[in-house]
Amino acid sequence: MRQRQILSIPYVYNCRAGFRAARNAVCLAMTGQITILSGRDLMSLMSFGDYVDAVAEAFRLHAEGRAILPPAMHIPAERGGFHVKAASLPIAGGYVAIKTNANFPDNRTRRGLPTIQGAILLFDVTSGVPLALIDSIEITIKRTGAATAVAAKYLARPDARTATICGCGAQGRAQLEALRHRLDIRRVFVFDRDPAAAAQFAEEIAARHDLAVEIPDTLRSAALQSDVIATCTTAHAPLLGPDDVRPGTFIAAIGADNPEKSEIAPALMRRARVVADVRAQCAVMGDLHHAIRAGAMTEADVHAELGELVSGRKPGRGAADEITIFDGCGVGIQDVAAAARAFELARRRQAGVQVALA
Repeated sequence: MRQRQILSIPYVYNCRAGFRAARNAVCLAMTGQITILSGRDLMSLMSFGDYVDAVAEAFRLHAEGRAILPPAMHIPAERGGFHVKAASLPIAGGYVAIKTNANFPDNRTRRGLPTIQGAILLFDVTSGVPLALIDSIEITIKRTGAATAVAAKYLARPDARTATICGCGAQGRAQLEALRHRLDIRRVFVFDRDPAAAAQFAEEIAARHDLAVEIPDTLRSAALQSDVIATCTTAHAPLLGPDDVRPGTFIAAIGADNPEKSEIAPALMRRARVVADVRAQCAVMGDLHHAIRAGAMTEADVHAELGELVSGRKPGRGAADEITIFDGCGVGIQDVAAAARAFELARRRQAGVQVALA
């Protein structure tokens, strides 16, 4: 049974978000309680637009030098691995989040478990008070899609109508939502190495959306007909090369979140205008990493970081026939921004479970 925390501190602040956050942190410090938010809680609290707004603000703050973003840590395991990502953002008084995600690609077929599992710990940056323990699956899926929605605003052609989704898992669904959030997508190709996964995804899309949905024979045949492409796979070899996409295409390459994964051929990276979520991280674990190792690019060849587009420091797409690539390997500022937004909404609506740690 869920326990509702009753706030006993007099309401002496106005309703601005920063003061609400400060009041909540004081309450938590006095009670010694932490808010636990499940994936189901997040689904009821957060709209996709909430994620997009939170992620855009996170990248803007990073571009302004106001975020703290340590390097990600990767812990390999026999059939997968663990990612630890952390960040601090000065939003609503200041938050720090530390996320640990387990990524085991064969979980679903071997154990009937999700590929990605994990949790986020959210802290008050001014006092060190632990505020929330949050399921990370929903946040990871939606904040990753949200970054694509932000990137599409600046890098996709506004008249884009046809999309290819490569990878028909949970992230494929988020990527379609992200593209439709910004663009008037009317036709969708869905491609997966597992034909059953592609068929199920196509059936879902046809049932829920007024879209023309097709399962192509090859990824290349779909890509050559598409204005936008999202690759969200666990591939360890490139899926797309320079002969597989047409001029003017926007590609959101978000599957390469460790040094072994790769979705975009170095030659295609060299040909395109590349925007990284965070340049330094992509250089060690994104598709940029493989392009640098192949001698096709250097870090200096990256056009911009996503935050530089959001803040107006650099332009997005340069020409209608330009190929643009968003190399998104996922960064901690996305997690802290989404977790902080979820926590604030939960406190406002008295959602989640309150648990005493001490």
